[in-house]
Amino acid sequence: MYSGTNVDKYSFRNDYSESAHPQIIKKLLDLAYETNTPYGMDRHSEAAANKIRELCGTPDAEVAFTSGGTATNVLAISAFLRNTYDAVICADTGHINVHETGSIEYMGRKAITIPVGVDGKLTPEIIDPVFKGFESEHMVIPKLVYISQSTELGTIYTKAELTALSEYCHANGMWLFVDGARLASALTAKCNDVTLKDLGALTDGFYLGGTKNGLLFGEALVLTDPVVYDHLRWLIKQRGYMLAKGFVVGAMFEEALSTGLYFEMGKYANNCAERIVEAIRQAGFDLYCEFQTNQIFVLLPEELGQELSDTYGCFIQARLPDGRWAVRIVTSCATTEDAIADISAWFIKKVAAGIVKNYISK
Repeated sequence: MYSGTNVDKYSFRNDYSESAHPQIIKKLLDLAYETNTPYGMDRHSEAAANKIRELCGTPDAEVAFTSGGTATNVLAISAFLRNTYDAVICADTGHINVHETGSIEYMGRKAITIPVGVDGKLTPEIIDPVFKGFESEHMVIPKLVYISQSTELGTIYTKAELTALSEYCHANGMWLFVDGARLASALTAKCNDVTLKDLGALTDGFYLGGTKNGLLFGEALVLTDPVVYDHLRWLIKQRGYMLAKGFVVGAMFEEALSTGLYFEMGKYANNCAERIVEAIRQAGFDLYCEFQTNQIFVLLPEELGQELSDTYGCFIQARLPDGRWAVRIVTSCATTEDAIADISAWFIKKVAAGIVKNYISK
């Protein structure tokens, strides 16, 4: 039975509820009856992988196309953590901790979670005391630090922050992996100073998200250390992630990256979110955390938080001690002008109704 929201018209629940950008659909239609080599060994996947290597400045990197984010995280962490006593460090808000049904633990690895602030980011100063607590054979060995760009709270790591994490991880015998489910939004954020080449140089692996950025589905995993990717295809097959029609994902990334559409879609989603934030601020509501990409977290009294969620399918991120709710609004490359106008008007109407004044800056 359907158990989703009752949203009839406009949804801001996530950035993957629509099928795909029309240009991507056209690409798939163009190769509808084209014959391709299976299992990701086709010309489209090769072209897309080479384009990624070029953009990232990693000519020797291994690139693999997968079906979705959870599969990509499990696959990557499987490649990094070869021993059953190896562990991964992540923020307590990290996707592998909160929204992947214990998949890391199910594969026999421990996720060491660290509480973070409302910016959702890890730093060497936060990690270090935790890392030093695992000091003997009676404990697991932290071998990997997992972060997201953008984070689960829509914030992004600066180049300086990413550099500090990279240096700390490598000085302490750990790898650094970046979940890039929303990487397009992060790279095109107005405040961003990180490039794909920076990711290629500073991390040991990351992925370019497609599912949450206008593709029908699919992610592009990039691993830069031969020690990690030496048996990647064996892991892909064993875990059940090898797509017989892998050329479908390869062709979508080929189209999105060769035409610049990949970045255009991320920038568009960010711009849509910025316009909604303007309406939220005009209405006088506070934000839960800093707005930077295509995820907005607005603070609302409980009754309005529930109304916003019911009306637009928004996710409830947190319930604060003062009674307010942090409600998430997500835009995408499919967000329409009418949708932006509708949700913006919803906030402005609350001002007209005199609802806001008791809740500003509580």
